[in-house]
Amino acid sequence: MMPLLQAKNLGKVYEEKGIKTQALAGVSFEVNSGDFVAIMGPSGSGKSTLLHILGFLDSESSGEYRLDGKTVRDYGGDELARIRNKKMGFVFQAFNLLPRLSVLENVKLPLFYSAVPEEEWEGRVLRAIEAVGLSERKNHEAAKLSGGEKQRAAIARALVNDPQIIFADEPTGNLDSKSGGQVMEIIQRLNEEEGRTVILITHETYTAQHARRVIGLWDGKIVSDNWDFKKQP
Repeated sequence: MMPLLQAKNLGKVYEEKGIKTQALAGVSFEVNSGDFVAIMGPSGSGKSTLLHILGFLDSESSGEYRLDGKTVRDYGGDELARIRNKKMGFVFQAFNLLPRLSVLENVKLPLFYSAVPEEEWEGRVLRAIEAVGLSERKNHEAAKLSGGEKQRAAIARALVNDPQIIFADEPTGNLDSKSGGQVMEIIQRLNEEEGRTVILITHETYTAQHARRVIGLWDGKIVSDNWDFKKQP
């Protein structure tokens, strides 16, 4: 079976005012469909840079990244946008909700850029909101939600297009431990019960423990792989 994601010797160099900074250096790994992988490391280790490349939000400086066997260069610009919208769901630490819109309105936003018929929108939105336990808050403005509720709304927004892959970048970083645990339980359920592939970026051990596989990143390099918390004594 072909891996869903393949990173081969990925490198990323940023240049500003003639100064080059290497964010990734020779990163190689594969992810199969249905996996739950945490990429763990301290601030500045290259975690978010790697996620942006995997999510087609940025491109590598060297090496090769393949999704379903195809590189970024194999896709046209419009097709890349379609894949990001349909195949991928993104959850970020800062929630990125529009504060004056309701939960329902925020969750609906990705559908405006999709090929989903408009008559299906309401059903999709309500199912996504129900999946994260926010049905009773669906008409509340995002600005009036707690931090945990905002992140659950962000997860619902990521789910509304029924993505195969969920990219979560420090999803518990702005939450207390109780709210963070609730968010991670939702993400874990999406993997275990619905079979969605999850790529989690985190620096927190308790968050990474929800994954089945942990890749350790340090100074842009993989320093450990295949640490399975669930098999540890």
